[in-house]
Amino acid sequence: MAEEAAAAPASGGGNKIGVVAATLMVAGNMMGSGVFMLPANLSAIGSIALIGWIFTIVGAVALALVFAKLAAIDPAAGGPYAYTRKAFGDYMGYQTNLIYWLANVIGNVALAVAGLGYLSHFFPVLKVPVVMAFAAIAVIWFFTYANILGPKLVGRLQSFTTVFALVPIFGMALFGWFWFSADIYESAWNVSGKSDTSAVMATLTFTLWAFIGVESASVSAGVVENPSRNVPIATVGGVVLASVAYILSSSVIMGMIPNKELLVSSAPFADAARLALGDFSGSVVALCAAVGCLGSLAGWTLLVGQSAKAAADDGLFPGIFARVNKRGVPSLGLVIVATIMSIQVLATMSPTASEQFGKIASIAVIMTLLPYIYSMIAIKVLGYRKMPHAQYTFFVITGLAGAAYCMVALAGSDGEQVRWSLIFVISTIVFYSASITRKRDIEEKHLHPGGRSPVWVRYLALGVTIAALAVMFWLSVGRYSGLDLHSRSASPPNVSETVDKMVPQETP
Repeated sequence: MAEEAAAAPASGGGNKIGVVAATLMVAGNMMGSGVFMLPANLSAIGSIALIGWIFTIVGAVALALVFAKLAAIDPAAGGPYAYTRKAFGDYMGYQTNLIYWLANVIGNVALAVAGLGYLSHFFPVLKVPVVMAFAAIAVIWFFTYANILGPKLVGRLQSFTTVFALVPIFGMALFGWFWFSADIYESAWNVSGKSDTSAVMATLTFTLWAFIGVESASVSAGVVENPSRNVPIATVGGVVLASVAYILSSSVIMGMIPNKELLVSSAPFADAARLALGDFSGSVVALCAAVGCLGSLAGWTLLVGQSAKAAADDGLFPGIFARVNKRGVPSLGLVIVATIMSIQVLATMSPTASEQFGKIASIAVIMTLLPYIYSMIAIKVLGYRKMPHAQYTFFVITGLAGAAYCMVALAGSDGEQVRWSLIFVISTIVFYSASITRKRDIEEKHLHPGGRSPVWVRYLALGVTIAALAVMFWLSVGRYSGLDLHSRSASPPNVSETVDKMVPQETP
């Protein structure tokens, strides 16, 4: 059924995205906001992180190659969900979709807050938690509205924002070498206090997460032109683009800023740009980081909708997520997701709730590795007799390497968070019982999943966006400046400290 949905006229070719937009979506989703803090995160280990990057990229390329081959064999929408279901059955597919959907719903909130955290450099009023909350809601609903208008618009939007974000990254990677000091780089080769082997392994706990999003094109295969050709190109191309950006930019900054300064930097790219070109360039980098981060939210919103729709088409997710508008977009499902995200934003403004949300978000990110592992093993099932024996053997081995890559990331994660992730994964068998009933009804009563979304959904998304912006503006004039509320820390974690240095603190 997912195949039929992917080929449905509602998702007509006139509203699909091309290979360039798909490639930039993969790169943009992987980089998100994290790339701008990588040099500071890795400085606690030292410039030996370069070796860690090499190992990491081998694993990331393994993931990319297998996802690309899976997309060529079976270009159905849904990505890891579709591959897992076809290889291992309905329950494993259901589990994969539920994990993936929930992780992205939670993770997308963090992207909205991170982008606004960078913008607080220019608009200090965003430091006020309640203003930040309504700004985040406005951003969430704006990108929901953009997705409802169609994937082609989202592709163009994210292409623009990704290019915008890549300008300072590649600018630093290419021209930062004029300020690069080999002495600074070598003096911080290994500052972890551990052996070189241990330091490289510690690096992996940072770098392995940098490629989350490699599956973006395969999940969105239903809205990509000629997916059997373009999805593999976009997947590998996106990984290569991100890899070059990560290695060159991180290495050059480690040779520009002394390790002790880099270790406490809340904005390493801005600090490096300021060192090279003056104060104004630091503001430019902050703006680029905000645009790139918020732009990646558009792509991740698209993924949430497409993954849920693919499962709903197969009877393994509530039918409302399969209902589409005239552009083939699961608009009702996206509105449900935006509503849940908005509730999260409002519910996590207090310090205690914020801390708990951070733990839940970390658990959700850990769970995203499970669909990767399932997909890496699925190539052995789905690729059997569909390629020459030598090629089949190569991809099976590559899949095992990709699975091992993900297992290393799990092994390096917080033990308590992994335990709760495992508990949730086991509990999905209980939730699956509801899907069994729905799937039986579809098969026995000859029901057809999906249908049309009402037109008013589009205007609801636009109306909520405008309303949230209006409330944010009203609050920003100071009516509620004394509220004792706190927002969760924006990613990167220390952006607020940079803002605090520039903006006088209010008296309680």
